Amino acid sequence: MQGLLERGERSFSFEFFPPKDEAGEQQLWEAIEALEPYQPTFVSVTYGAGGGTRDKTVAITGRIARETSLTPVAHLTCVGHTRVELGAILDAYAAEGIKHVMLLRGDPADGPRASWVATEGGLTYAVELVELARSRGEFRIGVAAFPEGHPSAASRDADADVLAAKAHAGAEFAVTQMFFRTQDYFDLVERVRSRDVDIPILPGIMPILNLNAIRRQGELIGTDVPADVVERISAHEGDPAAMRAEGIAIAAELCEELLAGGAPGLHFYTLNRSKATLEIFAALNVTV
Repeated sequence: MQGLLERGERSFSFEFFPPKDEAGEQQLWEAIEALEPYQPTFVSVTYGAGGGTRDKTVAITGRIARETSLTPVAHLTCVGHTRVELGAILDAYAAEGIKHVMLLRGDPADGPRASWVATEGGLTYAVELVELARSRGEFRIGVAAFPEGHPSAASRDADADVLAAKAHAGAEFAVTQMFFRTQDYFDLVERVRSRDVDIPILPGIMPILNLNAIRRQGELIGTDVPADVVERISAHEGDPAAMRAEGIAIAAELCEELLAGGAPGLHFYTLNRSKATLEIFAALNVTV
């Protein structure tokens, strides 16, 4: 994965989450099977708050490593774990043959806007988790980035300082939170580059298939849904198929602008479904 980015080739990647039940598990593997022929640079598997899906994350990521041609990236957060436990989880990933990890502070149980309280004996910052992983093995490390700033950041400049610190600690690439204005992404890249950090920053793409759901999530994570986007989606109120098609079109336009502006690739939040992502690819007319 890192070699591809270092050579300046475009990265296309997909994110999944551990399902809650057997039906969800089937849906997840159907999505993986549908997207595998597109040969993504990597696929990542998220990690529930408080470690609620820890075992599933390890199992799913390990199965991807064993049974598919895909490069899996396993998420890990500081939430609810001591330093010792985090080290053991990293060791479990290594034992499963997982060499790529996405390291995050994670959100408090009450949501990303709640006050952060570290677990006793645990870590407070993602940079500490990056340092821990660096000390435990040959992991390739990814971290989170926030085009509109993390909800708890004092400013976007302060947020860029945090990303720069994670890069200096050993992070090799970053994936952004979802966003809907290309300028927010390019401004983030500029701020980070001004701090002598040149790691690839992959834009995270979430197609709007349900406007109200995206708005609620955006409010939690500090992502604004622009008025022009709301207007375009709302113009099809009462016609779910048309609203969905407009959401796909908006995502495809965003992707085109990002790639044209020099983004090193695209990272798709799939919600464990392949259809919307494949529709965006079709609209972009890209070969993965």
